[in-house]
Amino acid sequence: MKTGLGFRGWFYFRMGWSTYLVFLLGAINTLTLTYFLAVDNYPELMTIFPTFEQYVLIMVSCGIPILVVVGYAHYKKTRAYKSEAEILVESNPYVRRNTVNLDMTIRLNLKLLSLILKLSKKETVDEKEIEEIEKLQKHIVNLVQNRSLTDQIDMDYLMKEIAKT
Repeated sequence: MKTGLGFRGWFYFRMGWSTYLVFLLGAINTLTLTYFLAVDNYPELMTIFPTFEQYVLIMVSCGIPILVVVGYAHYKKTRAYKSEAEILVESNPYVRRNTVNLDMTIRLNLKLLSLILKLSKKETVDEKEIEEIEKLQKHIVNLVQNRSLTDQIDMDYLMKEIAKT
């Protein structure tokens, strides 16, 4: 695959910026602002958090476990991550193509395994099974010959075939 070094650098820059630098600056900014604008102005809160360092220590020791639970819930307990994954497949033709190819490969392998098992038991392949194999072959050949990364054929396959399962 030929891609420009500039675009790759731009992508890595954005990942480093948004994932690490902004996260660190956001955490520092939030802790600083909340302490000096909220805690510092209320004597009741000053008794709980007498210094900025203690405030940071308490917030970090409470905040990290809470955020880990929220992150876990995001990925494992809610539909949020599933929706993100669906959007990624819908919007990225390479991910969509890999998903379709994997589904076709599994269907083909299952059919081949059933034939191998049948032949290993010295059974004959009947006409119905041959028709199913020919139908599967035509379907795969048609899909491979007619699709491109810029059309909707893979997406249509996903919506029609994979959504059934």
